[in-house]
Amino acid sequence: MLGIIVATLFIAIVVNLILKRFHLPTIIGYILTGTIIAYTFSLHDAVNNHTLKEIAEFGIVFLMFTIGLEFSIEHLKKMRSEVFFTGTLQIVCTSAFVILICHFVLGLDFTSSIIIGAALSLSSTAIVLKTYNETREIKKRHGQRVLGILIMQDIAVIPILLMISIFKLEGDQSILYIIGETTLAAIALLLVLYFCGKYLLEPFFTHVTKSNSEELFVASVLLIAIGSSYLAYYFGFSYSLGAFIAGMMISETKFKHQVESDLTPFRNILLGLFFITVGMQIKFSLISEYWHIILLLLPFLLLLKYIIIYLIVKFDDTKRVAFKTAISLIQIGEFSLAILELARSSSLINPIYSQILVVTIVISMILTPIVLKNLSSMAAKLVPEDVLKVTNPYTVQKNSRGHVVVLGYGSLGQEVVKKLKENYQDYVIIEHNHKYFEQGHKKGENIIFGNAAKKNILESVNIKSACAVIVAIENSDKLHLICEVIDDLTHNTKTIVKTTSNIEKEELKNLHLEHIIVENEIVACALVEETRFCSI
Repeated sequence: MLGIIVATLFIAIVVNLILKRFHLPTIIGYILTGTIIAYTFSLHDAVNNHTLKEIAEFGIVFLMFTIGLEFSIEHLKKMRSEVFFTGTLQIVCTSAFVILICHFVLGLDFTSSIIIGAALSLSSTAIVLKTYNETREIKKRHGQRVLGILIMQDIAVIPILLMISIFKLEGDQSILYIIGETTLAAIALLLVLYFCGKYLLEPFFTHVTKSNSEELFVASVLLIAIGSSYLAYYFGFSYSLGAFIAGMMISETKFKHQVESDLTPFRNILLGLFFITVGMQIKFSLISEYWHIILLLLPFLLLLKYIIIYLIVKFDDTKRVAFKTAISLIQIGEFSLAILELARSSSLINPIYSQILVVTIVISMILTPIVLKNLSSMAAKLVPEDVLKVTNPYTVQKNSRGHVVVLGYGSLGQEVVKKLKENYQDYVIIEHNHKYFEQGHKKGENIIFGNAAKKNILESVNIKSACAVIVAIENSDKLHLICEVIDDLTHNTKTIVKTTSNIEKEELKNLHLEHIIVENEIVACALVEETRFCSI
């Protein structure tokens, strides 16, 4: 066993070092590691080991715990539309379509069709949220939509497992009894976690910190995370649901950031183990035997989920947000694997169907990190931002000169405008996101709605007569495109942009840019300057 552990660590490090050279995420490296060790040590059956599966699942537990730290109860209330409306609609619609196809087109029995439909409606919490956490996409609008749907999917695991329990009923067992028992258990779990979080957590952590022992604090964090997960499991729910609720409870305390910092190493290690167990489920013999079915099934499932999620989100959001949300959730998730395994072991689904679906699900999970890594560039190329009918309340006089043109009114753009006001500098803002445009309009800003990558929009604000152009846009692909258009008009002699690295700075120099602010350099200077005011 020790030899297998050493070999696994070695393979994981080597594979990920190679993949990093191609800028591929570590998730794929862990999955490939699982496949390699499964064939090297004949460990395909080990993935069904109950203890190993439970340990691996705690990677998702700690991930959901840290996600919970970012979302207080008030925050979750604000997201109720994303969670309960959009999330429920996505699960119901996807399940319904798959059930109809399985039963009426493929001829599967109704029980198997329902289980497969429910399983395939879920997406990968582990992969999507881990990637979104690393890229900070979780804070953006599409990140919020994705998170809301994933939370609802996590909650939906409970009725899905309850449904399988009902299908397994024999003899005189009562359906009403099982439903009633589950409802009471849910109420008891929520009450226990709520009162513990509201009245015990803050005093508990305060008492622990007085010991001035880092070990005790870390042990206390692990106790809360694992204890809440076990409590949820004891009441018949998923580990991760209990962890998420506990994380939300801690988010209300002053210890939130320290808890998150201490838990991150445990989360990443166990998530790595989870992805290794996913890779162990890939069987090339099965792929070679049923490759034609998998080749048809995989794109069909991905396309079906994309269309459903896109249409649901597009109903009350922009095309770009709908596109990013749908692309992020087209894969099938880790809980689907657990549901199919439970159904197979209970003889509720044909083992061959189960194996084909497992391989299809794992392949969809492997493709996801690659897709998410290129999500912004894909959206920029494939989905133009919505052209909304907006009457611009502000127009720039044709003879105006010496003003500053600010491109973008997001968080950075708003700070720039604030400083310009303090300096009594004339300015005009161009914003293409309707939400940010409305914010600026309500504040009475000199703002117009338009795409800054269009020459006629830039010319409408007299960009050639402006004293400076500040590009306050975070998307690097869009930043390059806008700078290319400005270069045609003003040769970028007065364009000011912000980059995060010197590598991007060098790339931008090809566009005649002279005023490039490197974020890391400015922050480093500010931090070092602050040391002058620190005393021993």
